Amino acid sequence: MSSTTEQATGARTWSVAEHLDDILTAVQPLEPIELNLLDAQGCVLVEQVTVPVALPPFDNSSMDGYAVRAADTERASEASPAVLTVIGDVAAGSSGTELTVGPGRAARIMTGAPLPPGADAVVPVEWTDGGTGAGPARTMAPHSASPQGSGGQVRVHRPVTPHAHVRARGGDVCAGDVALEAGTVLGPPQIALLSAIGRPAARVRPRPRVVVLSTGSELAQPGEELAAGQIYDSNSFALAAAAKDAGAIVYRVGAVTDDAETLRATIEDQLIRADLLVTTGGVSVGAYDVVKEALTAVAEEEPGEAEGEPAEGEEGEDAEQAVHRAHVDFRTLAMQPGKPQGFGTIGPDRTPILTLPGNPVSSYVSFELFVRPAIRAMMGLADLHRPVVRATLLPPHGAGDEEPAPLTSPEGKRQFLRGTYTDGERPEVRPVGGSGSHLIGALAHADALIVVPEAATKAAWGSEVEVVLLG
Repeated sequence: MSSTTEQATGARTWSVAEHLDDILTAVQPLEPIELNLLDAQGCVLVEQVTVPVALPPFDNSSMDGYAVRAADTERASEASPAVLTVIGDVAAGSSGTELTVGPGRAARIMTGAPLPPGADAVVPVEWTDGGTGAGPARTMAPHSASPQGSGGQVRVHRPVTPHAHVRARGGDVCAGDVALEAGTVLGPPQIALLSAIGRPAARVRPRPRVVVLSTGSELAQPGEELAAGQIYDSNSFALAAAAKDAGAIVYRVGAVTDDAETLRATIEDQLIRADLLVTTGGVSVGAYDVVKEALTAVAEEEPGEAEGEPAEGEEGEDAEQAVHRAHVDFRTLAMQPGKPQGFGTIGPDRTPILTLPGNPVSSYVSFELFVRPAIRAMMGLADLHRPVVRATLLPPHGAGDEEPAPLTSPEGKRQFLRGTYTDGERPEVRPVGGSGSHLIGALAHADALIVVPEAATKAAWGSEVEVVLLG
C-alpha cells in the first residue's frame, strides 16, 4: 500500500486493477478450523478426505421385494410362475444374517436391507403375487398386518439375473478411496458424502465475519418516520446482502452520524466480531466526510508508532489503542462510479477495512469489484470474481424508432454502467437507467455491469463490450 503521506499529497490516481491487486495482496485466507458439517457448508475443505469404509458397506437391496437365488427364477413366466417358500423378512437396519436363502426359498426384503446369505438377486414385489396367490402385486403388505407375509409361498412371474436389484458393497466408493480433495467447496452433495462415510465435521476455512456500517446524519432506518432532509439507509442493507451472497457471515450496523469520535467508538466496538470491516459514505472531499476524517487522523503516525510503540509522552492503554487504531490509505481511482476509495487495516489484529463511497450505485459497484473478491479470498476460494463475458451492446428498451446517441464515458476512467444481459448464440446487453450514481431503481433492474474501458470515450450500438454478470 502507498503511505498516508503520499495520499495526502494526492500523488497519483490508482487504476481499478492496481487497487484490487493491493487489496488481494494484503488479504489472507482465514486460518482453518473444524466445523460441524452444516456449519461447513459453502466453505473450502483444507484437507484430503479418504473413505474409511466402503459405500455401501454391504450388499443391499435397491427394491422392496424378495431376496432369491437367481437360478430359481430363470424359467419363471406369467403362465408358469416360479413358486418359492418364504422363510421370513429382512428389514432395513437388520444384520441380514438371521436367514439363509436356500434352493427354492425366498425372503421378503426391504429397500436398503442387507442381502441375506444364499441370495444373489432381488425380485421386485411388482414381479410377484406378493404372497397372496392372486395376480401381480402393487405393494408389499405391512409386516404387522400380514400374518402370512413372512411365511407361505410367493409366485414369481419374471426371471432375474444374478445381482439384479442389488447394490454391491463398495459400488459407490471403496475404503481407501479419496472422497474429497483439499480445495473442494462443500455444497450439499459433498456434505452428504462426508456424512455417509461417518464424518461429523470437516476442517475448512471459515466464512469471514464481515461488519457493514453506513455513515451519514441524514440516514434513517427503514420503518422510521423521515424527518426533513433525511433519506432511508439503503447502503448498509445492500452491502450486507451482497456480503452474505459472497459467502460471509454478516453483521449490519445501523447508520452512524457524521461525528468522527462516534464513528471511531463504533468501529472499535465492532472489531471483536470482525474479520473484515466495510464502511460506506464519508470518503470524498466534503467537510462532513467523517470516515476519512476519523481514520486519517489516527493513521498519520510516526514510523515507530505504527509498530505499536507509544508516542513520546503517551503511556498506558489509551496510547496503545491510538497507535493500533487505523492505517488506511484514501485513494482516487480512475473509475466511474466509485472514484473515492479507502483500504487499510484497523485495530490490534490489523483487521482489513474497505471504505466505500456513499452514493448507492457507487457503493454497490465498489463492493462487487473490491469487497466480494476480498471475502472470497479470505475463504480460500479460487474463483474470486463474477463471470465476465462479451456481448453486443444494444439500445435500451423503449428507446423508440430513432436510435439514441452512443454511450459516452469520461476519458481516462473505466466506467461501469448498469445493464440487462440476454444469453444466447449472440449474447446481448442493454443499458438500464441513467449513469447517475444515486439511481437505485435502475440498479434493482440490472443483472450486469457494462464496462467501458479507460481509453474509450464512447460505445457504439452494435459494438461488442465487456460485461460483468451480477446474477
